[in-house]
Amino acid sequence: MTLDAINFWLAIAGTVAFAVTAVLAIADRGVDIFGVIVLGVITAVGGGTVRDIILDVPIFWASDLVFVRVAVASSILAFVARKFFTLPQIYTLMIYTDGLGAALFGMNGALKCWELDFAWPLGPIILGVITAIGGGIIRDVIVGRKTLIMSTEIYAVPVALGCVLMMALMYFFPDDKGRVLVTCTLFSFGMRAAAIRWNWQMPAFLVTKSKALWSD
Repeated sequence: MTLDAINFWLAIAGTVAFAVTAVLAIADRGVDIFGVIVLGVITAVGGGTVRDIILDVPIFWASDLVFVRVAVASSILAFVARKFFTLPQIYTLMIYTDGLGAALFGMNGALKCWELDFAWPLGPIILGVITAIGGGIIRDVIVGRKTLIMSTEIYAVPVALGCVLMMALMYFFPDDKGRVLVTCTLFSFGMRAAAIRWNWQMPAFLVTKSKALWSD
């Protein structure tokens, strides 16, 4: 199997996980099946859509609707079989697959920006992160949930560090895109998997009821 084929099937698995976890995340909001499908699709393809709009290139799913179709089917399946997907083992599998999808989408987004020579080196890093988490942020804003970037969950950081590593490696090895993509995807996913396994959290500001520093 070629690298492109492996990349495609991993992207399909990531799309499934994005849609399923999106549906499970908003299950307590009483959303009907139409809303579930819309939010599932937004989560699955929203980040890549925003990236392509910024890059001013054709939207990645416009010429091939396979990712939208997979997202729709996965959203419906999660809606119908919610009890199955909330089983501890299945839910954990979905969380890990979601992490793999985020890593893969983020690295592919960064690579696409690099190939288009878009605002190197920060542009690929920023748009790589947007590709990975943009859809989830849009979903959370729509349903009024706390977004990923407003939580201490280690989700976007592995993607960002993976994109930084990718830009460094592509600078020194510009003709070895396949290996760089695999290396950075595994690096990013490894960090996310470790965070899931050991429940790592990002440090956060401590909110207290003490007087503000600038008060009299």
